[in-house]
Amino acid sequence: MRLIIISRLLDTEVLIVGAGPVGLVLAIDLGQKGVRCTLIERKPAPQFLPKMERCNARTMEIFRRMGISTRVRSAGLRADVPMDVYIITAMNQPPLLRHVYSSVAEARRQIDACSDASLPLEPYQLISQYTLEPLLKSVAESLPSVAVRYGCEFLSFSQDPASVSASVRANGSTSEITAKYLVGCDGGASAVRQQLGIGLNGEGDLLRLWQGLFLCEELFDRIPIGNGPGHGRHYHLADERSTFLIMQDSTRHWTLHAVLDDERAMAQQFEKTIGVPVKYEMLYVGEWKQNLLLADRYGSGRVFLAGDAVHLVIPTGGLGMNTGVGDAIDLAWKLAATLAGWGGPALLDAYEIERRQVGERNVGASRYASLGRRKWRGLWRNLDELVAVAEVEQRKSNEMIGAELGYRYAGSPIIADEPGAPEDDFRQYVPTSWPGARLPHVWLDGHTAIQDRIGRGYTLLRLRNSKSETSGLEKAMRALGAPFEVLDVPDRVARDIYGFDLILLRPDLHVAWRGNRLPAEPAQLAALVMGHPG
Repeated sequence: MRLIIISRLLDTEVLIVGAGPVGLVLAIDLGQKGVRCTLIERKPAPQFLPKMERCNARTMEIFRRMGISTRVRSAGLRADVPMDVYIITAMNQPPLLRHVYSSVAEARRQIDACSDASLPLEPYQLISQYTLEPLLKSVAESLPSVAVRYGCEFLSFSQDPASVSASVRANGSTSEITAKYLVGCDGGASAVRQQLGIGLNGEGDLLRLWQGLFLCEELFDRIPIGNGPGHGRHYHLADERSTFLIMQDSTRHWTLHAVLDDERAMAQQFEKTIGVPVKYEMLYVGEWKQNLLLADRYGSGRVFLAGDAVHLVIPTGGLGMNTGVGDAIDLAWKLAATLAGWGGPALLDAYEIERRQVGERNVGASRYASLGRRKWRGLWRNLDELVAVAEVEQRKSNEMIGAELGYRYAGSPIIADEPGAPEDDFRQYVPTSWPGARLPHVWLDGHTAIQDRIGRGYTLLRLRNSKSETSGLEKAMRALGAPFEVLDVPDRVARDIYGFDLILLRPDLHVAWRGNRLPAEPAQLAALVMGHPG
């Protein structure tokens, strides 16, 4: 009774610090689960600044499950624009190298025709962070259990065994916000992480570059300029300054990265990159550092960390924000389950165990891709050799489907693990129902995605007309209060790909257990996957 009274007196159940994409996704997912949460952000509004510019396939699958993937695609790059990557000397000169990557429309056609689960349910989407953030903000603000407060700065927190209290400043005055839990999604310089005394380890300040945001209305329509490269996503200059031009989602905005002595040289570098006169406006210039860093821990007590607060990667491979979205989704269902009373004590402990290994893996994948890029960039004096090396090494930055889809929560205390797990591969994705893995996408009869038939709680898939008895697990799960359903899937393709008659899925569509019959003590399995003592 005492805990119930305290909960009613708190301002919110979850306080989220930082309204970048990770904090916003966490707020939306919690809000859709009915959790009362407050999201605070020091900035007065989302900023028009270049940061991330691509949601990968796994993030788009998550957005589909949240019901927002169509809105994200409508706001992002047109589906017909190719995602090719070029290495060039200038935009008006013949390209040295072209790597062809499908437009979203072509990727959709490939997915529609795929029958072996080797492709994701959703293709990637190019969308700039300054487009994505306002969209996510509007979704979060539409949820009745979510309060969004911009212009509210986090100062400090204290916690006890039952709650967290945060000191914040807004409109010149300081106040307190009390919550059951606090989550720091406040970036690489996270004030929440610093107060917890959690360090970042790895390789910091590897390279410093200037980044400029340019408005150029005519460039996209003029491509190709003479014999220059065609439409694409990235244009790498073969020079000594690591110059790199990126098309943003509007096709009117472009970002340029380069190692220069002074920010005043950015305009000249943009002109040099284009190679012909164009009308443009430089909207922003700022310096950034390449880092490969991972936090020692992902939280302490009732305070958790997610996104750049715990992992900083080089954008090669597109694993920064997308890894953070995975953090948010993993933490959201565990928080919701704990607050609802059916999540056991090991559930929230599993967040760090599961997601830190993904953070470590993706820092490693980013290092792998970055080293590949450095190999060919160092050959800028010899273009023939550069092209030969880049043909192999540049692909490491743009072909990371294994890192996107193939991660698995090894050693998690809430997964019935099996010995002899397959090795990780950043580059290749091999569909598997191994416990801890993301459920591979398959099309069922009627061209229905299996993910679209699965509910929001735990789901036991009973495949290929299996007659396996499931009542013991149903009884055990419901006795512990968890949302649970049995879904019969008679389609042969699902049984052939997943390899077992029964697949137990968590709310995040990761496999918790698999087998051809339930264990002799289904209550122990129920307790395990919900984080209760066995």
